[in-house]
Amino acid sequence: MTVDSMYQEIILDHYKNPHHRGLREPFDAEVRHLNPTCGDEITLRVQLDGDTVKDVSYDSEGCSISQASASVMADLVIGKDLASATSTYDEFLELMQSKGQLEPDEDVLEDAIAFAGVSKYPARVKCALLAWMAWRDAVGQARGEVGESTT
Repeated sequence: MTVDSMYQEIILDHYKNPHHRGLREPFDAEVRHLNPTCGDEITLRVQLDGDTVKDVSYDSEGCSISQASASVMADLVIGKDLASATSTYDEFLELMQSKGQLEPDEDVLEDAIAFAGVSKYPARVKCALLAWMAWRDAVGQARGEVGESTT
C-alpha cells in the first residue's frame, strides 16, 4: 500500500464514519460557512471551558474532503487548550498552503497528514480548510472577538 492510498483510506474513513457530527448543546458560538466555488457548507458549534476547547459539533454537506476534514479537525482540537489547538490550526493551514512541498508533522497533525496531497490542488484546498476556518471564527465569536461568520 502506497502512502497516497493510505491517505485516501484515512479520508474515506472519516467521510464514511464522521466523528463529532451532529449539532450539540450547550455551545458558546455557532457559525455557518459556505464554499461558493463548490457548494460545500458547514454549520459549526464550539463550546469552551475557560481556555479549553470542550466541544466541537457540526452539520455539513459537501465533498469527501470537506466532510473528512471536519471530522479530523474536531478530533484534533477537542480537549486541547486554545493555544495548542490554534497551533494545530496554524500547522494545518501551512500544510494546505504548501502546494505539496511541506512534509507534515504527524505528531501534531495526526490523521490530518492525509490532506498533504490535497494541497497540490488549489481548488480542493478550500474544501479542506472549510471546517478549520469555521472553527477559528467560532472560537473568536465565543471569546467575544469580532469575526466573519461566513466564508
